[in-house]
Amino acid sequence: METSPARPPYRLDPSGGCPHAVNARLLAGGAVAPVELPGGIAGMAVLGHEALKEFLQHPEVAKNARHFTDLREGRIPAGWPLLTFATVQGMTTADGEDHRRLRSLAGRAFTPRRVEELRPRIEELTSALLDDLARAAAAGDGVADLRRHFALPLPMGVVCELLGVDVEFRDRLHHLSNRVVATDSEPAEAIAANRELVAILAEIAAAKAAAPADDLTSALIAARDEGGDRLGDQELIGTLLLMIIAGHETTLNLITNAVRALCAHRDQLDLVRAGKASWADVAEETLRWDAPVSYFPFRYPVRDLTVGGTLIPAGTPVLAGYSAAGRDPGAHGPDADRFDVTRPARPDAVRHLSLGHGAHYCLGAPLARLEAGIALERLFTRFPDLELAAADADLAPHAGFVGNSVRTLPVRPTPGGSRGA
Repeated sequence: METSPARPPYRLDPSGGCPHAVNARLLAGGAVAPVELPGGIAGMAVLGHEALKEFLQHPEVAKNARHFTDLREGRIPAGWPLLTFATVQGMTTADGEDHRRLRSLAGRAFTPRRVEELRPRIEELTSALLDDLARAAAAGDGVADLRRHFALPLPMGVVCELLGVDVEFRDRLHHLSNRVVATDSEPAEAIAANRELVAILAEIAAAKAAAPADDLTSALIAARDEGGDRLGDQELIGTLLLMIIAGHETTLNLITNAVRALCAHRDQLDLVRAGKASWADVAEETLRWDAPVSYFPFRYPVRDLTVGGTLIPAGTPVLAGYSAAGRDPGAHGPDADRFDVTRPARPDAVRHLSLGHGAHYCLGAPLARLEAGIALERLFTRFPDLELAAADADLAPHAGFVGNSVRTLPVRPTPGGSRGA
């Protein structure tokens, strides 16, 4: 296969920003783009839908950081902001049998039956948080931050209840996980956040080991695979870290982005209310159109690979460009940048890749979809005239280039009948 001519690397902004204009420019030059990661580290981003689908399931693409050439050869400093993504011991950095073992042990909590059993608790928590949102608005001249009062505490509450994490830890865990996934952290800050997060998780795990309870952390400590192996200490901490981060950050962004999209596209909200689309359709279109994760680290070719007409050298850290693939005109048509909750599914049934594809497909996808569907339906039922309290263009983007959302989402949660008054 012919390879595309080399093009200069695009320097990813560590402080983040809305990715869509950048994605469109990069995609115009090809499905795979060279990028410069923080610290001047050379990487690649796979942006096109078909190229990303191929790359995510390629048998010669690994997740284990031993394949990361710059790390192996000592060119990555201790405080590099993406180091945790590369080195945490868990499902996202394991390959082959190790990956299957870890996924099997953790996956017992995410069977369809176990997820469905969470529905009543999610509905109960959603109702309570809607009350909190209303109270926050009443105390704030009718305006409240939906992200802080609703979109964050819902998935954080659910995943912490699953893991058996006490309420006292939750705010700190969110703050620390937010710093761990940020790409603009100073080295000392990144090291300190990672150490404190690991220490808290170790404290939680030790308490569960001493006094097991009916929660996932206790189950992970007790679980053995078919060969009789338990999770190692570092694997347990890594699994807890990944579940807390992935278990709330992605759903937080999904709910935030969906509400923002519906408020900016009232015609699409009207289609849902008219029964022409479902809340599940809203969640799927949001995942495609404004993916909660923009560029996810890392995968490494174990040999030189040509993907989408571009050569990716072995050992290169590669980002999965989910936000770009979701708006790829080659896959989603010339109106790929239009938010359309009635958009038909693709013939190959892969509507989007925003929750991954292949062996590393998001283990918590059913739970994220359930939480988002309940949250959106209950929110717009309780507050049918909910509207943004700031111009969409004035909303500050999420810090960093991994997560994709806004830092706050100020809304007016009026109970109905007053929009435009």
